[in-house]
Amino acid sequence: MDDCVFCRIVRGELPASVVHEDAHTLAIMDLGQVNPGHVLVLVKPHVQDIYGLDDELAGALFRTVARVARAVKQAMRPQGVTVLQANEPAGFQTVMHLHAHVLPRHDGDGVELSWPAKHPPKETLDRLAAQVRAALP
Repeated sequence: MDDCVFCRIVRGELPASVVHEDAHTLAIMDLGQVNPGHVLVLVKPHVQDIYGLDDELAGALFRTVARVARAVKQAMRPQGVTVLQANEPAGFQTVMHLHAHVLPRHDGDGVELSWPAKHPPKETLDRLAAQVRAALP
């Protein structure tokens, strides 16, 4: 897409601090740097979200995410690393080009993730599993 900021970075039209590049992915420093060493891993072709991702590109994305996470852990020495991949505005996606955040974490860094667990009974979990299983290709 001509106006997609990540597509423009992939094409070299906008500057980026490149961490890693291969045939399918590009890893760059996030301009927002929630914590030092915050990296974005993009897929090179314009794919809006995870739903449009084929298995080959999904594998390439996660290989790069894992490789970058290991490098961030070694280079930045965080207490932990959060990997976040968001889809659609309700899922917190803000740039409509598939990417994952590799975020070094430290106790008290101010990053929060609210996870209001509901703990449904096993019967409900079984019904939900069957529903998702039926939708698998």
